Amino acid sequence: MNHGMGDNSYAHNSIIQNKVMREAKPIVEESIMRLYTIIPIHCFKVADLGCSSGPNALQLVSNVIDIVHTTTSNLNLKPPVFQFFLNDLYGNDFNSIFKSLPQFLESLEEKKGHKFGTCFINATPGTFYKRLFPNGSLHFIHSSFSLHWLSQAPKDLGNKKNIHLTRTSSPAMHKAYGEQFQKDFKLFLKLRSQELVPGGGMILTLIGRDKTREIRTSWSLLGTTLNDMVLENLIEATKLESFDLPLYDPTIEEAKEVIEDEGSFTLLRLECVALDWGANINEDVVDNNNKLDLNMKAEVTTKFVRAALEPVLMAQFGEQVMDELFQRYKNKIVQLIMEVEILEFPTLVMSLIKNV
Repeated sequence: MNHGMGDNSYAHNSIIQNKVMREAKPIVEESIMRLYTIIPIHCFKVADLGCSSGPNALQLVSNVIDIVHTTTSNLNLKPPVFQFFLNDLYGNDFNSIFKSLPQFLESLEEKKGHKFGTCFINATPGTFYKRLFPNGSLHFIHSSFSLHWLSQAPKDLGNKKNIHLTRTSSPAMHKAYGEQFQKDFKLFLKLRSQELVPGGGMILTLIGRDKTREIRTSWSLLGTTLNDMVLENLIEATKLESFDLPLYDPTIEEAKEVIEDEGSFTLLRLECVALDWGANINEDVVDNNNKLDLNMKAEVTTKFVRAALEPVLMAQFGEQVMDELFQRYKNKIVQLIMEVEILEFPTLVMSLIKNV
C-alpha cells in the first residue's frame, strides 16, 4: 500500500475498504456475542490480519470495543481487558498507526468513560502465510480485504500480454492461479486454527468473483493500459512480459471447497455482497441516491487501485511512468463506466468457528 498521508496514499483512498468493514460489522457482532456464550473471557485477544495503515487500521479495535461493551452490559458482565494485535507485512506504516493512538484512546475514553476494559494495542509484523502467534492464544481473528493477495504469483505462466487472469487467459493459467489460491488459503486456515482457542471465531472478507462475470475488469484494464504504453515505447516489453499480479478473486464455491477440505473450521456464514465502487462513497450518507458523477467515480476507482498497487507496479516499471499509467487507466475506467453504468465487485464475507 502507498504509505503516508499524500493524495495517492492508502490513508486517503480507503473508503471502499471502510464500506466493506461496515458491511461485515453485524457478522463480527454475531461472532463475538456467540463467543461470550461459550468461553469465559478475562483478557479478550484479537488479531487483525492485513490491518494496513490510515483510518481503517483502528476501525476493528473501535468496533470490537463497542460490541463487547454492549454485550457485557446486556449480560451484566464485567468488561474484559483487551489485547489487540495489528498485523501486516514488515514494510507497513505502523508508525503512523502508533502516532494516532493517543488521540484514538482519548476519544474512546470520552465516549465510554471508564466503562470499557484496559486496552493494549500491539504490532505483529510478518506475512500471514506463516505462524504469527502461540498456540491457542487468540479468541478472535479478523482479516478484511487481504486474502485475495497470494503469497506469490504462479510461476512460469507464459502470460506475456496480461498481468492477471482475463476471460481469454488459457485454461492452464486459470488452473495455476486457482491452485495457488487453494494452497495459500488452506495454509492460512491451518495456521490460524493453531493460534485460535477451541471455539474461537474468525471473520474474513476478500474480493471475490461471480462465475458469470469478467474476472476483475479493473485488472484487465490495467493490463491493457500497460500494453498501450509498451506499444508507445514508454515501458519495456520485457518488463511487462515478466510481470503477473499475485492476486486471485475466488468464487463462493472455491472458498467453501478449501474450508471444507482443510477441516479445522465450521463455516457459519459465506455470503457474496456486490458493492458499487461509486455509490455511497460518502461514509456519512447512507442514501442510495448519493451518487458520484462519471469522472469522480473514475477518479475514486483509480485512486483506490493506485493506493493498493502502486508500490508493486513501481518496483517493476519504475516511478517515472506511474502518473502517466494511472491517467490513462482513469480514462479507460470512464469508458468502462459508460458501458456498464455500475462498476461493481463481489465481496466474499465469511464467518468461521474453530472446531473443538
